[in-house]
Amino acid sequence: MANKTAGGNNAFHNFHNDFAHIEDPNERRRLALAEIDKAPFGWYHVRAILVAGTGFFTDSYDIFCVSLLTIMLGIVYRPDNKGVLSTPQDTAIKVATSAGTVLGQVGFGALADIVGRKKMYGLELILIIVATLAQSLVGPGPGTSIVGLIIFWRVLMGIGIGGDYPLSSIITSEFATTKWRGAMMGAVFSMQGLGQLGGAVVMVCLTSGFKDSLKGAKDYASCTGDCQVAVDKMWRALIGIGIVPACIALYYRLTIPETPRYTFDVARDVEKANADAQKYLSGRHGEGHPDEISQATARRASVALEVPKASFGDFFRFYGKLRNGKILFGTAMSWLLLDVAFYGLGLNSSTVLGAIGYASGGTVYAKLYNLAAGNCILVCAGAIPGYWLAIATLDFVGRKPLQLIGFCILTLLFLVWGFAYHHISPHGMLAIYVLIQLFFNWGPNTTTFIVPGECFPTRYRSTSHGISAGSGKIGSIIAQAGIAPLRTRGATKTNANPWLNHVMQIFSAFMFFGIFTTLLIPETKRRTLEDLAQDWDMGEESITGQEHAIAAANNKTSNNESDEILEEPKA
Repeated sequence: MANKTAGGNNAFHNFHNDFAHIEDPNERRRLALAEIDKAPFGWYHVRAILVAGTGFFTDSYDIFCVSLLTIMLGIVYRPDNKGVLSTPQDTAIKVATSAGTVLGQVGFGALADIVGRKKMYGLELILIIVATLAQSLVGPGPGTSIVGLIIFWRVLMGIGIGGDYPLSSIITSEFATTKWRGAMMGAVFSMQGLGQLGGAVVMVCLTSGFKDSLKGAKDYASCTGDCQVAVDKMWRALIGIGIVPACIALYYRLTIPETPRYTFDVARDVEKANADAQKYLSGRHGEGHPDEISQATARRASVALEVPKASFGDFFRFYGKLRNGKILFGTAMSWLLLDVAFYGLGLNSSTVLGAIGYASGGTVYAKLYNLAAGNCILVCAGAIPGYWLAIATLDFVGRKPLQLIGFCILTLLFLVWGFAYHHISPHGMLAIYVLIQLFFNWGPNTTTFIVPGECFPTRYRSTSHGISAGSGKIGSIIAQAGIAPLRTRGATKTNANPWLNHVMQIFSAFMFFGIFTTLLIPETKRRTLEDLAQDWDMGEESITGQEHAIAAANNKTSNNESDEILEEPKA
């Protein structure tokens, strides 16, 4: 009989313990996973979505409020008394988060496969909380630069944000019911849109609260005295408020059980886990020391389930097979191509805000208020409806069709915007922008997050998701550091962005190539994770080791029968 594992709460039920009394490890695994796969959608799933989604709310809030942050830092610390940061400073602050995110996605993704999902989940949120709080409290000194300090803490915050991508995706996927797994994962990811909206709403409230101090300055350069102090308080409050939802979700993340799939398919030493939990609950420090005989017995019982351990050699050997490697290439490149345009589209937000009358103002108060209010309108008009349309259709239409159709439509929209740029009215650009945001989120922006969390085998599911997500953030760095400067090529006093139409054309090329990378990914709609695992080229290995053990037993029986036949003539 297997001992029970620790952890579990109202949001994440410990299914492993429900069947710990069954001695046959294969049967215990089958019953536990079937219980998850067939569970009807209920409040348990809603709580799980909220716990995982709160992290994404925080991630998005922190990522997308950076454009407001750099404006306010320029007002307060005013290099050369111009009231704005220099272009290199502005770019460095924005790219810092993406650079940290790449490290977090790959690093936390690999660690979740090595040491387990439970041990890593919550650590990334702690890192986000610490880095965000420190960021909101920094200040310049004789030997320090405020920009340098902000960059340092945003890199650390980015590492935490990056870790949230594979962990939230994998844990939601491995706990989700098969029928509604796409909707659950889509709902978690949709919190990204609410995070964008939350940042804009907080900025509207802060601007309104400091209205009296801001309305006396006509522009950023003339914002001094009380105006400057007010803006300094505003950016610190804007950043600091981001830790509130993270703190609320932290307890639930730290107390989840290990996912049953990881417990059965990767981890073997449940006795050690039980001893650690017992010693922790007794109030003593240090690791638990399980009974060696019980530990050895439990390990012998799991021999029939043995699969290769995750390692660099096994990883490259597994993905070195064409059938396996092309799927990882498809998920990673689809995400990279998408994020080049998704993050690069922010370059044109000022044009769109101008079309709806929210691009400028006569005072600092009007400028900041219009910027925040305009972002609220844009997010509500395109992004949030797109997320919820995706949630409603993912488990009916499928992931691959939505991603393929999305890339096709986005290619056409960017082509129209790029080649007809000088013939489109401002209101026409607003319409195109809203449609692009709609099909981003009702398409590849959501599906590139979901598919890597479903299609990979258990021992490399988190690592592979982290690699795919990291590729996406490399795409955002390309957009911000490589393509962003192109829009000002040949700039004049009358035309600050003469190359903006060509930038849109470049984005259309990235969307076009996304069509072909989508063809490499599998359709995961309403298939169990174990069924999806059969799509991989496993060689002589099976996912659980069960079929391999049965084959070995059959082979041994056949050999014995052959020996008896050969010995029969001698008798």
